[in-house]
Amino acid sequence: MNTKTKRKRADGAAAETRVTAETAERDVFARRVGAADWEAVTDEINEYGCALLPQLLTPAECADLSLLYEQSDLFRSTIDMGRHRFGSGEYRYFDRPFPEAVQRLREELYPRLLPIARDWYTKLGRDAEWPESLAEWLEICHRAGQERPSPILLRYGSGDWNALHRDVFGEKVFPLQAVINLNAPGEDHSGGEFLMVEQRPRAQSRATATLIPQGHGLVFTTRDRPVLSKRGWSAAPVRHGVSVVHSGRRHTLGLVFHDAT
Repeated sequence: MNTKTKRKRADGAAAETRVTAETAERDVFARRVGAADWEAVTDEINEYGCALLPQLLTPAECADLSLLYEQSDLFRSTIDMGRHRFGSGEYRYFDRPFPEAVQRLREELYPRLLPIARDWYTKLGRDAEWPESLAEWLEICHRAGQERPSPILLRYGSGDWNALHRDVFGEKVFPLQAVINLNAPGEDHSGGEFLMVEQRPRAQSRATATLIPQGHGLVFTTRDRPVLSKRGWSAAPVRHGVSVVHSGRRHTLGLVFHDAT
């Protein structure tokens, strides 16, 4: 075998190794999302408007994502929550291209949440316009003028909090989104519970507080959801926020499935 042939085989083997590694990295996120009991998750979302997911990121992956906050070139904008009276703390919107974990988790979560979204809009008599893939849906957003990427990396320190709000950035809205805690509650921070408040039809509002374990996801309502009453299905408005972080530092990854104007 001559040197040229050996080099070609070596190059081919290296390329195949790279492809195999990339495939394995993509598959790991599919396996983690698929490991959830989606029937139980669906039931819990329908009952409470939110549901915990199993671990989607390892502690090492959480640490790596948290460290990205200091790399300004990865983000399209930075928001000071205190300046805008959104609470206290700071968050950054990722710019494209996204880190692999951000891209893949969005791609894997979207089709799992799609049946719930369609069921909700059917109950509310709305047009469920979302196609089968996230890429197709984002193209619809972009044609409507919502072209700016929406994944968010948030950072809270001691005394920081996030006011109740909705992540609605234009006419095109996907009714569910996800957040992943990148730090360990009780070790890296105290406080900082995820809050969700639902305004129920002709009744007092209902609040839910969730302490999200490190690397785990929480799926929750973006804007409103169907609630059954004596008069049929009604839309219950929902807002979310974060309680005061009493000590330490809390980073979270926010995955919104529609882009922004």
